Amino acid sequence: MHREIPVAQIVLNPANGWIQKIGDVYDAAHVPVGVAVKEGRPDRAGLNEWWRGRGIPASRDAFYGKLEELGIATTELLAERCYGLSLSDQYWLCPEGSGLKWKEVNFFDNPFSEDVGNVLLGEQVSGQPFSLVSPDNTSDGWLRKKWKIVDGRRCLIKGGSGATQQEPYNEVLATCMMERLGIPHAVYGLCHEKGYPYSICEDFITAETELVTAWYLMRTKKRENHTSVYQHYVDCCEKNGMMEIRNSLDQMIVLDYLLLNEDRHQNNFGVVRDARTLEYLGASPVFDTGTSFWWSTPTAMIGSLARIHCKPFKKFHEEQIRLVNSYDWLELSRLRGVDEEFREIIRDSLFIDAERRDRLCAALNHRIDGLQRIMDSHAKYTFVDNISMDVRENTVYHGKIF
Repeated sequence: MHREIPVAQIVLNPANGWIQKIGDVYDAAHVPVGVAVKEGRPDRAGLNEWWRGRGIPASRDAFYGKLEELGIATTELLAERCYGLSLSDQYWLCPEGSGLKWKEVNFFDNPFSEDVGNVLLGEQVSGQPFSLVSPDNTSDGWLRKKWKIVDGRRCLIKGGSGATQQEPYNEVLATCMMERLGIPHAVYGLCHEKGYPYSICEDFITAETELVTAWYLMRTKKRENHTSVYQHYVDCCEKNGMMEIRNSLDQMIVLDYLLLNEDRHQNNFGVVRDARTLEYLGASPVFDTGTSFWWSTPTAMIGSLARIHCKPFKKFHEEQIRLVNSYDWLELSRLRGVDEEFREIIRDSLFIDAERRDRLCAALNHRIDGLQRIMDSHAKYTFVDNISMDVRENTVYHGKIF
């Protein structure tokens, strides 16, 4: 089902929850984005990949032990127990003959249990019937997390990892920087439970919209061998009417450069579409920036000149920043003092000591200064096709220079 619209009849394998058969197809236009449709029928392998992608990933911290506690054999069976419902889109499974309605079951408008989320965060649930009706059954990512309704708002609470537990603090730092720079973003705050830090963020998807990640959007069009991943993503967006996507990519790449984001994979950025009209509304706000800013690096190595790997378009940040088309929107002076703002955010952390605080704040200023040098170099040239012109000396160079 896609909201109230029947999409296709499927049969799940009762042993593992995989799709073993696709029966009648009712509305091929509403098949999930990225699943191939041939002669009006969705590809079973592609639909299975999409379905398995809704489950909790095997990389989730201590996941398999928790799954055993729940008495569930696979992530697909766990997702089935909540009808496949998510807080990222409007797809779900309606058991044949159940008479269930979207308005009665969706998690945007109806309450849900926190039992699964509490177990995944390491809490013990006892003394009451255990409920599997939870959007936590379909939450992705490898960090510990849970959904919670706070004052009527659907909020995602996400933990950190390792000795520093730094990821939640990084999310708050990213929020501060994007607010200063005017980058559309999901807003992260900080909370604590039993001394551990967690980030908390309200869902930016509503009961009328849904997130289509870059991974699935890029599967709607074949990528030619000579086309880069970056250009292919731009082509797919523009094919669907999102002609300003380069501006949003510029902002995301700049932020990831400043924060040395190591994990901007193709499933944590994308676009938003109207789930009723299927109209694409534009780029999603920037979210999920915790795995960044030397999050797992020993304190003595923070600020090292060693190149750090990045995603999704290039292997290193020094290469990816070259994809930025324009810096006209960016006023780096607005980041003045953000290092001290971050110092206050992490001041009371039980996991980040004074030396690490100092090194992180100094490194942040260093990244900002480095980007300023790149911007100055970028401003020195104007580009016409494959020829770059030195504005100051009127000297012509062949190929882009950075």
